[in-house]
Amino acid sequence: MFGMMLPLLVKPGNLPDYFRKKAIELNQASCLDQLIESASSRKLILLGESTHGTHEFYTWRDTISRRLITEQGFNFIVVEGDFASLFEINRYIKNLPGAATSAEEAMSGLNRWPHWMWGNYEVLNMVKWLRSHNDQMPQDMKIGFYGMDVYDEWRSKEELLELAQITSPELYEKVMYQLKCFELYWGDSWAYAHDVRKTGRDCSGSTEELINLLLENQDKLNTISDYNFFSAIQNAHVVNNAEKFYRISASGNSVAAWNYRVNHMNNTILRLLDLYGHNSKGIVWAHNTHIGDAQFTEMRNFGQTNIGELTRNHFGNENIMLIGFTTYQGQVQAGTEWGTCMETMRVRNAPANSLEGVLHRTGIQSFYLIFDQNDKNHPDLIKPIGNRAIGVIYRPQYDQWQYVQTIVPMRYDALIFINRTNALRPFMQ
Repeated sequence: MFGMMLPLLVKPGNLPDYFRKKAIELNQASCLDQLIESASSRKLILLGESTHGTHEFYTWRDTISRRLITEQGFNFIVVEGDFASLFEINRYIKNLPGAATSAEEAMSGLNRWPHWMWGNYEVLNMVKWLRSHNDQMPQDMKIGFYGMDVYDEWRSKEELLELAQITSPELYEKVMYQLKCFELYWGDSWAYAHDVRKTGRDCSGSTEELINLLLENQDKLNTISDYNFFSAIQNAHVVNNAEKFYRISASGNSVAAWNYRVNHMNNTILRLLDLYGHNSKGIVWAHNTHIGDAQFTEMRNFGQTNIGELTRNHFGNENIMLIGFTTYQGQVQAGTEWGTCMETMRVRNAPANSLEGVLHRTGIQSFYLIFDQNDKNHPDLIKPIGNRAIGVIYRPQYDQWQYVQTIVPMRYDALIFINRTNALRPFMQ
């Protein structure tokens, strides 16, 4: 997936016994009490996953998020997904003007590949709960649900055009003028990026001007709420940063492209915290490679950062909780190549000397670990060990290469392990 996986390096030693003594078994929501207590004073809780297609990762993140919202006053959830399409969910759960009439309708636009990531019954259940919860709350206390990624920028462009059209003919003409640069490539970001590589002519000036246009014409947008203005600005940032992400990706600089995408996601989180106010608290759902601190993985050797590292640096370790999720074996929804049909695949048993192999040998089916200073000083735990990393693309025959070398108690504050997992349940094919 990441093009940087290395063979597994270390022997597990007596770690299974160590983890067995430290493990907190996990079989119902009340088992999470220690985790919720540890998370209660943090500003951001980042909930990971070692695959993008596993049922249990979504349901336990859901359970944790519900408890953080109802018991600890967290204000929003932001996920590794498209902003514009997921904002329809936000409208629905807050019952805002123009909202869908059902959770299913609000999620009907989640049809971009990989559609199973958010178009699934696990998320549907979460959306229904959020609406039910919010219906009992004052408007200014309703929980939000957002996407933070750079993909599907074409829908963000359409959202900007629609907003400008209903607001000001003059602003609409200006937005149209800036987006005219993309006219030949509409809907195909890679065609644009590859053409830039050949010609050297890009649209970066136009995308940056879109943000300036909205800020300079805020008086013309005074008929829309601050909330919808936030949405407009965020869509403009998606358009601007997607242009750079695809252009840099096409140049072959995958590390710079990764970091540009990561910085966009991190800045989205910061803007949401600003939107919700000084004392706001947020929950992040993303892959382990995004939420586990990159400084304590092989990603650092390649010059890659992630939101786990950036949020720790910005707010301090004491205000951030990074919770990884992983599995030893089971099933997953994935494709064999980008854009190919989704398949329910078997996740191979993890190698014996991987983190998952060690956790499997505890003999406990589901548990979590909360890491403390003793763990960070443990001579075996501060050695790198392979940690499973399956994305939307999975080729079981190459499973042994889909591991990130990790110093576990430094990369994460806590880790949830489920020995055997099941695939997500998509409701769109």
